[in-house]
Amino acid sequence: IGQGTYSNVYKARDLDSGKIVALKKVRFDNLEPESVRFMAREIHILRRLDHPNVIKLEGLVTSRISCSLYLVFEYMEHDLAGLASNPGIMFTEPQVRELERHNIAPYLKVISCMSAKLNSVAFLGQIKCFMQQLLRGLDHCHCRGILHRDIKGSNLLIDNNGILKIADFGLATFFSPGQKQPLTSRVVTLWYRPPELLLGATDYGVSVDLWSTGCILAELFAHKPIMPGRTE
Repeated sequence: IGQGTYSNVYKARDLDSGKIVALKKVRFDNLEPESVRFMAREIHILRRLDHPNVIKLEGLVTSRISCSLYLVFEYMEHDLAGLASNPGIMFTEPQVRELERHNIAPYLKVISCMSAKLNSVAFLGQIKCFMQQLLRGLDHCHCRGILHRDIKGSNLLIDNNGILKIADFGLATFFSPGQKQPLTSRVVTLWYRPPELLLGATDYGVSVDLWSTGCILAELFAHKPIMPGRTE
């Protein structure tokens, strides 16, 4: 169901419980030491996080025969990139009414004139719901000293109940406001990369995730990425 540089993701079933899970298979026999270090850091970060809007690492499985490590995650049916490009997928009316109780309209008022579609309660309610969940998940990460550094639609997973979870912490790192060790600027997918990283900054904080979040908000209204550049 997914593929990365060093891993493949499969839909699987737990033979004991019958639960459907996502199984991320990572092969170590052809990985460079730096890649192994990144994977170890990702696992460390995932174990530190525990929030309804952050993907949960449910277990680890090793295979000496295939030199592979399997990361077991809860299974999510959709990602935000797919839903943003298909505005026909909406919540049911009862779900929308529940979402409207969590009113963050003041924060969205500035863009209320962008499209006639904003007159739709379902459309606005869905965007409010996704953004609130994304910001709550990010706040949990940032409060625990973790920068995600790759917020984009395909890394925001959603289940059939409309629950959003931040996933793929492969580029994530630990940070603290007073740290002196420089960070790399070669992070965040280009379309969601903030100006300071494009200019090569190595001293940054939560603002890099918040810029990407702003891009996601605009993308939900436009139904497409707003800055699909090919080069920096």
